[in-house]
Amino acid sequence: MPTQPILGILGGGQLAQMLALAAIPLGISCHIYEPDPHAPARLCAVHHCATYDDFTALQAFADAVDVITYEFENVPVACVAFLAARKPVAPGAMALRICQDRLLEKEFATQLGYATAPFIALSDALSSADAVAAVGLPAILKTRRMGYDGKGQQTIHSTAELDAARAHYIGHELILEGYVPFTYEVSIIAARDQFGTIIRYPLVQNMHRDGILRRSTAPAPCSTAALEANAHLMSSRILSAFAYVGILTIECFVIDTPHGPTLVINEFAPRVHNSGHWSIEGSSTSQFENHVRAVTGLAVREPIMRGVAVMLNLIGNEPEDSAVPAGVAIHRYHKTPRPGRKVGHLTVVAPHNSDCSVLVEACTNLPGTYV
Repeated sequence: MPTQPILGILGGGQLAQMLALAAIPLGISCHIYEPDPHAPARLCAVHHCATYDDFTALQAFADAVDVITYEFENVPVACVAFLAARKPVAPGAMALRICQDRLLEKEFATQLGYATAPFIALSDALSSADAVAAVGLPAILKTRRMGYDGKGQQTIHSTAELDAARAHYIGHELILEGYVPFTYEVSIIAARDQFGTIIRYPLVQNMHRDGILRRSTAPAPCSTAALEANAHLMSSRILSAFAYVGILTIECFVIDTPHGPTLVINEFAPRVHNSGHWSIEGSSTSQFENHVRAVTGLAVREPIMRGVAVMLNLIGNEPEDSAVPAGVAIHRYHKTPRPGRKVGHLTVVAPHNSDCSVLVEACTNLPGTYV
């Protein structure tokens, strides 16, 4: 049997944990690079515990692995540049640079001809009144970098609110986005391997509360043949434009038009994504396995759905095993519970929507679920 490469993962959270678990059946071992000594992925991978600016430790990490990927897109650029000079890093530098910056994401999408929310970069020379005139109200002020789960953003209802918010975020690069009158939130999860083969999961319908993903359903109940075709073309074009290797997630709004529902791009995630966790139980090949396959030089596999799948995030708390209904899978991230923190998820898979709904309803009063 040929020797499989050793995969290095920047970051050691739950995404790295699930990547490492998916790698084991492929005969691939993983190393994680993560400053937190209590990182969830330490349970299933060799842990290099050091800061992202410790270049001696980064060199040792590079020496120990054959190829490198990352579980979060905000890994410092200098760290990635250092590692990329020593070992292959996938997804590549272009995708990482663009996906780290909300302004560059929007510009990239519009250059490819895709709709986004109206947006404008907030330079010091641009007045709040002119910014509001450009995108309308209500609007959302966002930091261009480092925002996630509702962090680094604020809804704006007036020019005065924008002035106050800009003062609060002084020192940050900012973008103002206009409101999109969406009917649903969905995500496109697709992968491209080193041979150029592209696979895609069915559209996933998402429900957020307080800026945090609470629930994902696949296939998306709101989906149509036209939306699936749109998603396929969009993901294929974007993956090819990036010369991408690995899983890419495109978060979109569904809006109604006179010609039917269509997709508006919200943002990209150059990695495995929370809205794809259902694929572990709900698909023949999970997003984690396909990402590992792609970045280590294996061929990706077309996923086959096992029915209707619903993923429920566990936020801030988690139930005892005995409280979880039979037929529901629980994934624990081995994190200390605190308000707003993702500590695990539940997955329900059933042949039909009605069967799935019964099990989901049985989970709605469990600790950590808000559906």
